[in-house]
Amino acid sequence: MSKTVSGGSQERAPLNRERVLRAAVAVADAGGVGSLTIRSLAGELGVKPMSVYHYVAGKEEILNGIVDLVFGEIDLPSADGDWRSEMRRCAASARRVLRRHPWALGLLESRAAPGPATLRHHDAVVGVLRRAGFSVEMTAHAYALIDSYVYGFALQEAALPFHGPDGAAGVTRPIMQNFSADEYPHLVEMATEHILRPGYDFGDEFEFGLGVILDALARSIPGPAIR
Repeated sequence: MSKTVSGGSQERAPLNRERVLRAAVAVADAGGVGSLTIRSLAGELGVKPMSVYHYVAGKEEILNGIVDLVFGEIDLPSADGDWRSEMRRCAASARRVLRRHPWALGLLESRAAPGPATLRHHDAVVGVLRRAGFSVEMTAHAYALIDSYVYGFALQEAALPFHGPDGAAGVTRPIMQNFSADEYPHLVEMATEHILRPGYDFGDEFEFGLGVILDALARSIPGPAIR
């Protein structure tokens, strides 16, 4: 927590809406969104609960604000870049942000009062897809498909009992000891020939799946050339 020193005593930084919302993100990061209450937020800020109400009306306004902060961390796609490269960059950024804030997975598209960072994100993505040549209808389809893939992958990744390169091996080997190749030959084949190989990282599947989606979407752009 930011502090200043004055006259030999420590004073807290002045309270404002941004500081309240960033403290709310810290509480959610530490204990999930279920742990976020006015009381826990006040504790994080080191103030009395009534002080928080001066900057936010209640939990719904806090959720609106912290979702907007999360959207603000996601890289915006550039209007001047190749649409596939920009969608790939934006999707990868969203995945990284959701790994930092896994509590946001179920909240990003849930707000009835989206903030400015949320709206900028959506508008930028729609703009890139429209400039690529997608119709309005196909832009809606493409946006929904890409978002569903990113959020779904992030949800699955957050739930896995392992992380990073070679992390799967420590979980997979004990599981395999409980069954034989005769019972589950295809699982044994997948594990021995792919998952248990050195350097395997489930996270690498993200790029493969995203590439399949973008390549398929590109075929719906009208015209002789696929950009």
